[in-house]
Amino acid sequence: MKNQLNIYIEEACGKGLDQGVFSGFSAGVSVYKNGLHNRGVLSGGWTRFDEVGHKIQRETLFDLASLTKPLCTTLCVLHLIATGKLGWNDSLLSFFDIKKPAEKENIKIRHLLNHSSGFPSYKPYYEKFSSEYSKENKIDLIQKIVQESLEYSPGSCCRYSDLGFILLGALVEKIAGMSLENVYRDFIIDPLRLSSAPCFLPLAQQTPVEKRLIAATEFCGWRKKQIQGEVHDEHSWLMGGVAGHAGLFGSIEGVLTLCELILDIWKDRAEHPAFPNALLHWALETKHPLESWCLGFDTPSPGRSSSGTHFSPRSVGHLGFSGTSFWIDPEKDIVIVLLTNRIYPTRTNTKIKQFRPFFHDYLMEKLFRS
Repeated sequence: MKNQLNIYIEEACGKGLDQGVFSGFSAGVSVYKNGLHNRGVLSGGWTRFDEVGHKIQRETLFDLASLTKPLCTTLCVLHLIATGKLGWNDSLLSFFDIKKPAEKENIKIRHLLNHSSGFPSYKPYYEKFSSEYSKENKIDLIQKIVQESLEYSPGSCCRYSDLGFILLGALVEKIAGMSLENVYRDFIIDPLRLSSAPCFLPLAQQTPVEKRLIAATEFCGWRKKQIQGEVHDEHSWLMGGVAGHAGLFGSIEGVLTLCELILDIWKDRAEHPAFPNALLHWALETKHPLESWCLGFDTPSPGRSSSGTHFSPRSVGHLGFSGTSFWIDPEKDIVIVLLTNRIYPTRTNTKIKQFRPFFHDYLMEKLFRS
């Protein structure tokens, strides 16, 4: 007999496949009840449509894109704060050589985390670089961002910004004296003994993931090749595939487990050795007064959230450009993760915008209908 949760996922994601929202998916639902996480996990579709395509399985990795921001960079920042190496109100000027201090002297770490730093949302810096990683390219890119003019006064509003999280990733490396990948692995993931944890550079791991078991993304005109197993984001690629805003790859098992842990710490059912529970509570519950962002995570925007209409206002989550997302509701004790490769074969497919709220509403109505 099929798990009832799997049936609900199959019904919802089947519509996504039929409507061409994505070529493949892995989705998971976890409802905490009677001391256990009751799960439904299902995968379907293909990594790509040509002769090297492979059926998507639970082990298939997806480019998590901006899920890197909350699931890696934010957790690493919490660790640095917990160890006294960083503070919420530390100034960006303390860590970078900035030639325009007058407009940037008020940028705090918390502003970078809740997208209220004043930095622009995005700039296509990569277009001025050759499509290859080098230490010089990485340093040059970070300097271009550091010197970028602000669009508004820090803290006055929120504008979602890749640039701020690129700087956060660089800041973590500068303070820790090691790569963001190593900080994430050594302090966040390894203590949990998660064999399926999200990772950077899946093709270069000690035990490399087979390329055919990674969902393809887009054909990149800049790199002049079909992207599969390498990060889709151009700036992350330019930085070697490890950056504060994008670069993680993950399976449904790995992402769902990490989100369950965040929920458990939030509800004080679990602890993490890298930071105290109270610090995560603060991050998840300290919201910008004018916008939906808390520290490193988004919250549902009333009437227009990708989480649909049934997640409580206290919920947190995040989206990834590649077609990935997670939402965590502490009141309903539920986690829903959706991993897709909606940008295969092209990013011009934007049907995911309509599908995400339908998907979440469908599952929530099935699970909590009266």
